[in-house]
Amino acid sequence: LVMACPLEQALAVMVTTFHKYSGKEGDKYKLSKAELKELLNKELPVFESKRMDEAEFKRLMNDLDHNKDSELDFKEYICFLACVTMGFNEFFKDGPAKQPRRK
Repeated sequence: LVMACPLEQALAVMVTTFHKYSGKEGDKYKLSKAELKELLNKELPVFESKRMDEAEFKRLMNDLDHNKDSELDFKEYICFLACVTMGFNEFFKDGPAKQPRRK
């Protein structure tokens, strides 16, 4: 048995996490608003979606929902993760010890 490399494991986690939540209600290949909220709360607590008010969460969902079907498909989810990853890169590229620059 060959162990997957860390990057392969990370890709598998992104896929399996999507499907863990997308199958709960409605279309099993899309995230509803409730499914996205649960995913963020449980899998990305750093995102602090619990602190988001309804208007902020609606705005986030609207920004992510490129085809405006009120759900997130896998591509929209991955685009969101890419944006979050770019934010992490900005934060850590000068080393975690440094404070993030204010823009």
